Amino acid sequence: MESGGADKIAVWMLDTDYDGRSLYPRQVFFPMAGKNEGWAKLARNLKAEIDEERIEAYRGTVSLPFEPGEHKRIAVKIVDDRGIESLKVIALNGTG
Repeated sequence: MESGGADKIAVWMLDTDYDGRSLYPRQVFFPMAGKNEGWAKLARNLKAEIDEERIEAYRGTVSLPFEPGEHKRIAVKIVDDRGIESLKVIALNGTG
Protein backbone atom coordinates (compact mmCIF):
# COMPACT_ATOMS: atom_id res chain seq x y z
CA MET A 1 0.00 0.00 0.00
CA GLU A 2 1.26 3.46 -0.85
CA SER A 3 0.73 6.35 1.53
CA GLY A 4 -0.40 9.75 0.35
CA GLY A 5 1.31 13.02 0.97
CA ALA A 6 0.44 15.78 3.40
CA ASP A 7 -2.05 17.14 0.86
CA LYS A 8 -4.18 14.00 1.38
CA ILE A 9 -4.65 14.48 5.16
CA ALA A 10 -8.28 15.35 5.95
CA VAL A 11 -7.78 15.55 9.72
CA TRP A 12 -5.03 14.75 12.19
CA MET A 13 -5.05 14.69 15.96
CA LEU A 14 -2.27 14.98 18.51
CA ASP A 15 -2.38 13.49 22.00
CA THR A 16 0.54 15.10 23.84
CA ASP A 17 0.33 12.70 26.82
CA TYR A 18 -0.61 9.30 25.37
CA ASP A 19 -1.21 6.71 28.11
CA GLY A 20 -0.97 3.69 25.79
CA ARG A 21 -4.70 2.97 25.90
CA SER A 22 -6.90 5.94 25.02
CA LEU A 23 -6.29 8.67 22.49
CA TYR A 24 -7.18 12.08 23.95
CA PRO A 25 -6.69 14.64 21.18
CA ARG A 26 -5.34 17.87 22.64
CA GLN A 27 -4.79 19.42 19.20
CA VAL A 28 -6.96 18.73 16.14
CA PHE A 29 -6.06 19.95 12.65
CA PHE A 30 -8.00 20.06 9.36
CA PRO A 31 -5.35 20.58 6.62
CA MET A 32 -7.80 20.11 3.74
CA ALA A 33 -10.41 22.47 5.16
CA GLY A 34 -11.10 25.58 3.15
CA LYS A 35 -10.93 29.03 4.70
CA ASN A 36 -14.59 28.78 5.83
CA GLU A 37 -14.58 25.11 6.86
CA GLY A 38 -13.22 23.11 9.81
CA TRP A 39 -12.80 25.22 12.95
CA ALA A 40 -14.09 28.35 11.16
CA LYS A 41 -17.36 26.58 10.37
CA LEU A 42 -17.66 25.32 13.95
CA ALA A 43 -17.10 28.83 15.32
CA ARG A 44 -19.76 30.20 12.98
CA ASN A 45 -22.25 27.49 13.98
CA LEU A 46 -21.60 28.13 17.67
CA LYS A 47 -21.64 31.91 17.10
CA ALA A 48 -18.27 32.04 18.83
CA GLU A 49 -15.35 34.38 18.39
CA ILE A 50 -12.22 32.56 17.28
CA ASP A 51 -8.84 34.09 16.55
CA GLU A 52 -8.30 33.96 12.76
CA GLU A 53 -4.55 33.35 13.18
CA ARG A 54 -5.27 30.37 15.44
CA ILE A 55 -7.74 28.94 12.89
CA GLU A 56 -5.07 29.22 10.21
CA ALA A 57 -2.59 27.35 12.46
CA TYR A 58 -5.12 24.51 12.87
CA ARG A 59 -5.27 24.06 9.09
CA GLY A 60 -1.63 22.98 8.90
CA THR A 61 0.48 19.89 9.24
CA VAL A 62 2.72 21.17 12.05
CA SER A 63 1.54 21.02 15.66
CA LEU A 64 1.41 23.97 17.98
CA PRO A 65 4.10 24.03 20.71
CA PHE A 66 3.32 21.78 23.68
CA GLU A 67 4.84 20.48 26.89
CA PRO A 68 5.22 16.69 27.10
CA GLY A 69 2.87 15.03 29.60
CA GLU A 70 3.73 12.63 32.40
CA HIS A 71 3.70 9.56 30.10
CA LYS A 72 6.41 11.08 27.85
CA ARG A 73 4.65 9.70 24.77
CA ILE A 74 2.65 11.34 22.04
CA ALA A 75 0.19 9.76 19.64
CA VAL A 76 -0.68 11.11 16.23
CA LYS A 77 -3.83 9.88 14.50
CA ILE A 78 -4.22 10.70 10.82
CA VAL A 79 -7.33 10.29 8.67
CA ASP A 80 -6.74 10.68 4.96
CA ASP A 81 -9.11 11.91 2.28
CA ARG A 82 -10.39 8.33 1.77
CA GLY A 83 -11.23 7.88 5.47
CA ILE A 84 -8.30 5.55 6.13
CA GLU A 85 -6.94 5.99 9.66
CA SER A 86 -3.43 5.46 10.96
CA LEU A 87 -1.91 5.89 14.42
CA LYS A 88 1.73 6.55 15.29
CA VAL A 89 2.98 6.52 18.88
CA ILE A 90 6.27 8.28 19.57
CA ALA A 91 8.29 8.13 22.79
CA LEU A 92 9.77 11.48 23.78
CA ASN A 93 13.30 11.83 25.19
CA GLY A 94 14.01 8.14 24.56
CA THR A 95 11.44 6.96 27.15
CA GLY A 96 8.20 5.02 26.91
